[in-house]
Amino acid sequence: MAFNYDKYLRLEKMPTLWCWGCGDGVILKAFVRAVDKLGINQDDICVVSGIGCSGRFSSYVDFNTVHTTHGRTVAFATGIKLMHPDKIVVCVAGDGDALAIGGNHTIHGARRNIDMTLIIINNFIYGLTNSQTSPTTPQGMWSVTQKAGNIDPTFDACALGIAAGASFVARETMLDPKKLEKIFVKAMEHRGFSYLDILSNCHINLGRKNKMISAMDNLNWIDSITMPKKKYDALSPEEQINILPTGILKEDTTAREYCDMYQDIIDVHQGRRKVVTQDDFVKKI
Repeated sequence: MAFNYDKYLRLEKMPTLWCWGCGDGVILKAFVRAVDKLGINQDDICVVSGIGCSGRFSSYVDFNTVHTTHGRTVAFATGIKLMHPDKIVVCVAGDGDALAIGGNHTIHGARRNIDMTLIIINNFIYGLTNSQTSPTTPQGMWSVTQKAGNIDPTFDACALGIAAGASFVARETMLDPKKLEKIFVKAMEHRGFSYLDILSNCHINLGRKNKMISAMDNLNWIDSITMPKKKYDALSPEEQINILPTGILKEDTTAREYCDMYQDIIDVHQGRRKVVTQDDFVKKI
């Protein structure tokens, strides 16, 4: 029996404005299947998106949604989660939105371990604004702002998330929608900051100027630079260069969640407990 996407989509917004062959639609469909699998009530989830191609995500899903300013998805989502700690909060941002102008908010959301899922749709370029270099653009690739080839060192988005303190970090690609659906389920089930680096294609603004003419050329390139973590870990350090491991890269269930700690503070001020000590905030093992 075919899955009924209509229940979760704003059909009056269809068809989407994404380019033909774009991976954003695959990611959106995997996401709504994950929401359905978890049995989440549509009134109990809020999707926050910023500016860029990924920013349109919130326009197409029939949940509580906020389409906010560039780079501020995690900041807005933090306020929403603190006000409604019982709700599911999901951010969707591009690599520029989450890691450049929004990098500061991203690292502090991860540091706080606030219970939300950040989906970074990473297509290695600023797509909507026409091909500027992003933090994940590979060195040597053409962009409209570095036409002789990108000289900026490239962010490993997941290494950043791990270093910043996110308690759940994973990477997948839109090449395998079933794996994508499973990682969305895992991320939304996790109690804490779930940080997802989802690799997708932008054959229009990245591919065509970098010898990847079609969407499939761009997808084949993504396939060539990714590898399941188990296989990646078996490689030598030299062989690991320029390869991105996929799957769950970090899962810490001992770190305390920010809203829970915030409730401890509320309880002190409202007289339900006398004091909060350092032991209340350390990891519970």
